Amino acid sequence: MSATPPLSRRGALIAGTAALAGGLGLAGSSDAAARIPEGARLHAAALTSEQRAGQCVIHSYPGHTPPASLMSAIKEGRTAGVIFFGENIENLSQIESVIQSMNAAHASSPVKKPLLLMTDQEGGLIRRLPGEPVMSAKDVGASADPHQWADFTGSGAGMNLAGIGMNVNLAPVLDVYRKDGDFTDQYERSYSKSAAAVASCGSAFIAAQQSVGVAATAKHFPGLGPATASQNTDLRSVTLTTSAATLRSVDEAPYRDAIAAGSKLVMLSWAVYTALDSNRPAGLSAAVVGELRNRLGYTGVTITDALEAGALQSFGSTSQRAVLAASAGMDLLLCSSRSVSQGDEAVTALSEALASGRLDGTAFDAAAARVNTLRGGL
Repeated sequence: MSATPPLSRRGALIAGTAALAGGLGLAGSSDAAARIPEGARLHAAALTSEQRAGQCVIHSYPGHTPPASLMSAIKEGRTAGVIFFGENIENLSQIESVIQSMNAAHASSPVKKPLLLMTDQEGGLIRRLPGEPVMSAKDVGASADPHQWADFTGSGAGMNLAGIGMNVNLAPVLDVYRKDGDFTDQYERSYSKSAAAVASCGSAFIAAQQSVGVAATAKHFPGLGPATASQNTDLRSVTLTTSAATLRSVDEAPYRDAIAAGSKLVMLSWAVYTALDSNRPAGLSAAVVGELRNRLGYTGVTITDALEAGALQSFGSTSQRAVLAASAGMDLLLCSSRSVSQGDEAVTALSEALASGRLDGTAFDAAAARVNTLRGGL
């Protein structure tokens, strides 16, 4: 036996990142959606109504220490996972310890597939963890070799998350921005104004990240590239009048490559796209979900953007939004207000809607099965 101790997960991350840097010369209810392997389907009858509903909800929490209510939801199988923000992370050792405690609680859950433990580690300004990827998407797109740097940043993001036990990254952004300083460009979140460049970089990031065991999330379908600097769905409703022809030839184009690269998740935006559905934001629209499923052939997991977003202010409470999103065909609901009660409210609403028949049980269980397949592969 070697006298050298085995590397910790973080040690492996550091070594792997150094190796990557050295390699670079240095010192991200259609028929298609229903095709799910029988072995991946949850046995819904064996779960309580709230456990069944919880398989499609992601919780969040405030501060450094997860509240007892969240740990109970994990232990009792009433959540699919947790999203982490900067306010939850003091340092890598602290958040790794938190994740270990969550996994220990989950060991008692009747749902045995791993929790989905996620964050936004896009790169540049949008990072919840210290470390890779340090380069922003804009930096990558403007580099001498964008494909190589997209591969590097995807690997770095994946190893960073995997090193502390996270298994889903809500990245990369596939928005094709139009003007300097617009919504996606102002924080350097877009690779390029060119759909082909975004497609190339995004698919490279996805493949590299997923090669180290961390699921990628292509976002924000069908694209926030046309949004101006003030059109922020986190704060207010946003309506985009981009033609269907442009949406399909420009904004959706990178998703074809992302799907071909095997992106495990796709996040839908909260903007309204008048050419596709003039009444509802994308993540509440069966028509836009159908655009992704039927037109592009995506069979993986769909996830909402933040359920508390200002863009949804005219769509009622968390309960109402949760049911609307699930009815539209969204598989995972992102309850990211840093309040455990928000996730619990969504779970209760889904449970009650299933019991009353307002939500189609067969379609909901198909969504949960897609989530279960994702969880089983991590």
